Amino acid sequence: MRASIICVGRLTHEYRHVWRHYESLTRPYFDLEVLEVPEVPLTAGEQGAKAKEATALLGLLRKGAFTVAVDGRGEEHSSEGLSAFLAAKKLDGRSHFQFVLGGASGLDRRVLDSSDACWSLSRLTFPHQMARCIVLEQLYRAMRIERGEPYHH
Repeated sequence: MRASIICVGRLTHEYRHVWRHYESLTRPYFDLEVLEVPEVPLTAGEQGAKAKEATALLGLLRKGAFTVAVDGRGEEHSSEGLSAFLAAKKLDGRSHFQFVLGGASGLDRRVLDSSDACWSLSRLTFPHQMARCIVLEQLYRAMRIERGEPYHH
């Protein structure tokens, strides 16, 4: 499996340690690539920032990859449910998944409309850098579940 995380902004120091930890744990399970676009300051207005970020994000989407927008308006999954969802897509012949995360204002409608699925991490709101770390942790957990390996630490 190949996973691409396509996101707005770079991780700050506070989140890099968590990211690196899960990045190292995922190596036996899937190839990971991270593509980042610059965060647009909110001085451009929330809608303007989302629109500019969307243009950059859409330019990085890979044709043929199964695209999952990570957005609060999406479908919630349990960890087991996410694992089953990804496993089913793999059985359908999908091997490359791309997860798209917006910036502080979220994702523009154009990104949501161009995605194959929309996944909500929770009804809670998370900082976008934390959401990025949660996505990676949940992908790691999903692969462990799929293989029947223990996934609680």
